[in-house]
Amino acid sequence: MRTPRYFFTGDFSAFHKYFLSRPHERRRFARGEFLWPPGEPFEHIHYIVSGTARACVEHENGRRKIVSFHGAGTLFPVYHRLDYKIELAITTEALSPVETLEFTRAGFGAMFADNPALAAALVDWYSSYVNLLLYDTAHQEYNCSFLKLCNLLYLLAPAGGLDAVTQEELADILGTSRVNLTRGLAQLRSEGVIRTLRGRIEITDRNALARHCSLETVEPSFDTIL
Repeated sequence: MRTPRYFFTGDFSAFHKYFLSRPHERRRFARGEFLWPPGEPFEHIHYIVSGTARACVEHENGRRKIVSFHGAGTLFPVYHRLDYKIELAITTEALSPVETLEFTRAGFGAMFADNPALAAALVDWYSSYVNLLLYDTAHQEYNCSFLKLCNLLYLLAPAGGLDAVTQEELADILGTSRVNLTRGLAQLRSEGVIRTLRGRIEITDRNALARHCSLETVEPSFDTIL
């Protein structure tokens, strides 16, 4: 059974050749560039060929909530037919040089209608994303800062997400202060669970980390419930 994911990659790799065969524009973004201008709705769908992008919700008070990370072989934003006001607050920024195949919504809609396998993959992707949002809202919200941190590290590590995420970004995902984050990392370091080098975090004892995590993060019963 699947556990929640913050780092999405490879979800649509099987359609790479198919995407190349359909009308698209090849785009390249430098580190720090946005895949579309902030404050604008989703007008294009990006299939990420290489690199990593970060999706955030920007609050009007200036704070941000990091929602997810997207690497090679996945789509973001994903195709849908309705417009939602919250899209105006979502930004997606390249964390490294990013190359994408960019599709118009109309063009991707034609692929959605013509390719049942792609349509099914989109449904599966949305299921995974909803699973993440439910997990983040219903479980992470009510955990203490240390438990939130352990859960996040446990979920990011297998996907290689820890290679792309800074400590500042960890704090923005968790909605916690840098002080609490630093305190939690120091505890895990002292127990030999992690080590840090130049801001990078490496899990050295995943089993010990799992023992600090909440049950919905490491036990299959969580996915059964959802």
